[in-house]
Amino acid sequence: MVPVAERSTAMGIVNAGTAVGAVIAPPAIALILLHASWRWVFVACGGAGLLWAAWWSVSYAPAAEASPTTAAPRMPWARLLTYREVWGLVAAKFLTDAAWFFYISWLPKYLYDARHFDVKQVGAYAWVPYAASGVGCLLGGWFSSALVRRGRSIDVSRKLALGLSAAVMPAIVFVTRAPIEWAIVIFSLAFFGQQSWSTLVMIVPTDLFEPRVVASVAGLVGFGGAMGGLLMNLLAGRLLDAGFTYDAVFDIVGTLHVIAFVVILIAIPRICAVDRRS
Repeated sequence: MVPVAERSTAMGIVNAGTAVGAVIAPPAIALILLHASWRWVFVACGGAGLLWAAWWSVSYAPAAEASPTTAAPRMPWARLLTYREVWGLVAAKFLTDAAWFFYISWLPKYLYDARHFDVKQVGAYAWVPYAASGVGCLLGGWFSSALVRRGRSIDVSRKLALGLSAAVMPAIVFVTRAPIEWAIVIFSLAFFGQQSWSTLVMIVPTDLFEPRVVASVAGLVGFGGAMGGLLMNLLAGRLLDAGFTYDAVFDIVGTLHVIAFVVILIAIPRICAVDRRS
C-alpha cells in the first residue's frame, strides 16, 4: 500500500506514462503516413496494444486478496450515489475532461486548418505539448505529496495543487492570437496544467473513501470524464460547422477547469475520510 504522503507522487508517475505514448505518437504517425497508407496507423496501434497485453499477462503479479471472512461488506451503488463528494468529483471530471478531450482530439486539426501545418510539421511540433503534460503529471503529484510531507493537511495539499493547476488553464484563450511559436508554448502550458489536475483529481477518491469503494468511485469519475469529452467534441464540431471560429471554442474550454475547481470547493468543503466527519 502506498503511504498517504506519496499517493499523488505515485499517481503522477503512472499518469506520466500516457504522456510517453503521446509524445511518440505524432512523429511516429507522421512517419507512417509519409511511407504507407493511413490503415497502417491502426495496425501499428493495435500491434503495440497486443504486445503490451502480452507483457502484462506474464509480468503482473496481483496483490494477495483479503479472505472472505475479513473482507468488508460491499457498499450498494444507491448509497454511494448519495455522497455529494462523488457528484462533485464526477462533475469536475466531466468539465475538465471536456477540455482535455478537445485538446487531444483537435490539436492536429487545428494545426492543419488554422496554422496550415503539413504532416511533417505536425509530426515535428505536436509532441511538445504532450511532453509538457508528462511533466505536469510528475510535478503536480510531487508538489501535493511534498506539502503533505511538510505537515500540511490533505485538504490544503490537494486543493492548493488543484487550484494552481486550474489557474494556468485560461491562458489557452490567447492561443489563436499568438504567433505559432507562442501558440505551442500556450498549448504546452494547458497540457501541463490539465495533466497536473488529472493526476490530483484521481487521487482525491483515495483520500475520501475506504479502499473497498475507491474503485467504484474512480469508475464513476472516469465515466463523467468520458461523457464530458464526448459532448465537448460534438459541441466543438457543431460550433465550427455553424461558422464559429476556434476562438469561440478555446474561450469555452479555457473556463472549464476554473469552474470545476469551484465545484470541488463547494461539493467537498474538506478533503478527508467521509466516515471520520462529524
